[in-house]
Amino acid sequence: MSRHLPPEDRTGKLAKFHTFLRFYQKVVSKSCILKIIVVSLYYNINARLFQEEVLKRDIFEKLKQWKDKKSRKPLILKGARQVGKTYILKRFAEELFPNYHYVNFEADETLSKIFDRDLNPKRILQELSFYVDSSINTDHDVMIFDEIQACPKALTSLKYFQEELPNFHICAAGSLLGIHLGHSSFPVGKVEHLEMFPMCFREFLEASGETRYSEFLRALTGKDHIPETVHLHLWDQLKIYFIVGGLPEVVQTYVETKKDLRTSLGIVREKQSDLITDYVSDIAKHSGKQNAMHIERVWKNIPAQLAREQDGSAAKFRFKGVLPGIKAYSRLADAIDWLNTAGLIIKIHIANSAKIPFSAYTTENRFKLFSFDVGILGAISQLNPKTILDYDYGSYKGYFAENFIAQEFRCAGVGPLYSWKKNTAEIEFIREINGGVLPVEVKSGWVTQAKSLKVFAEKYKPWFRTIMSARNMNIDRVNRVHHYPLYLAYYFPLEPVKIPDPH
Repeated sequence: MSRHLPPEDRTGKLAKFHTFLRFYQKVVSKSCILKIIVVSLYYNINARLFQEEVLKRDIFEKLKQWKDKKSRKPLILKGARQVGKTYILKRFAEELFPNYHYVNFEADETLSKIFDRDLNPKRILQELSFYVDSSINTDHDVMIFDEIQACPKALTSLKYFQEELPNFHICAAGSLLGIHLGHSSFPVGKVEHLEMFPMCFREFLEASGETRYSEFLRALTGKDHIPETVHLHLWDQLKIYFIVGGLPEVVQTYVETKKDLRTSLGIVREKQSDLITDYVSDIAKHSGKQNAMHIERVWKNIPAQLAREQDGSAAKFRFKGVLPGIKAYSRLADAIDWLNTAGLIIKIHIANSAKIPFSAYTTENRFKLFSFDVGILGAISQLNPKTILDYDYGSYKGYFAENFIAQEFRCAGVGPLYSWKKNTAEIEFIREINGGVLPVEVKSGWVTQAKSLKVFAEKYKPWFRTIMSARNMNIDRVNRVHHYPLYLAYYFPLEPVKIPDPH
């Protein structure tokens, strides 16, 4: 596969190398061999710099904060497979430590034997130093335990690392922790947690060379104005994100080939299909044959469930028809819990009241289910990329928009997520901020009539209400109605939220 050059302003190093290449091509213009060497060197350096830019992630800053903590505990980085956990941990270790030591418990099952004798951290590190063929300095180095769910005793050992070697930097990554491990294996209170998700829209912009636009979004406030040309460009990029999604491998595929957009998005769909096959294989490997069939059918049924409503709003998940002969939630609960624990779905609880806490007004069997990645959602739905670019896919637009908002909220650290429904009125998301409740209605297009929002406002009198749609930003402070373009979901709310008067 050919690699297309990212924009020259992506990195100073890359720009300098472009200048070098143009000069050197003139010098060696008569030598085919030297030309081949130069071009080969060009693409090797470009690929390396490109890789660094493509996978720049916000979570890197959180890892740095963890490193600098005085009361630091061992870190567990959780997330679905293919969201980039291993890459980010290795890059973090390479950039901020003199040495790092990496072991993968899934790749080498014999590693587990090191933990069989006892869980003494000093002995474990001594044996691991022979395995990695390097001395391990507990004052300056960092240790990475990858796929730690494959070795429950390694997970338990983190408790003793925290107690006996509190200054040692040790972090672990795992994809199916809650599935593989019982509560007794978990070092409760002795570890810190971070969760990693697919790339958010702004990370996607940065990866694809749209740094000016990502910086614009980062600096935006409720008092600012979004120029119409900027809004239209971001809207076009959002439609591409709906197709590509945020899985790093898919994003990289898009960025490498995006010069020919039509061909690029076809390659993206092929990559997503391969990943779906991998996820299904993963389900089969870790859940047993019978359970795997149920789990796979529930997962692939989500797009059909979301598209069921004609008004474009995602519907409550229905249990009838997902599996033959099964009509009750209790028979599907295990499959849904498996997918949720594996990070492959986003579960939105439906509350019948917007009083705090929302959890007190939900029931176990009333919820919506979304895909963890909007690109994978489109691939499972078998929606043609051109249909999404043309924005001509009927009620599907509604649940794509809603799925996107759910993803962005999660990337921004919001969770669990709630919606509100009472009689015929429904609000896609309700958020509790500073003790107040803010409703967020999602519209996929430019028509933003919101009857349910008026019903909600009359009943609960929120400080302001928000409609997210294809329209440009407009904040009406008099009527307390905020219009956000969909791509601003990560930054919600842009305005300070007034703390409710307790009287």
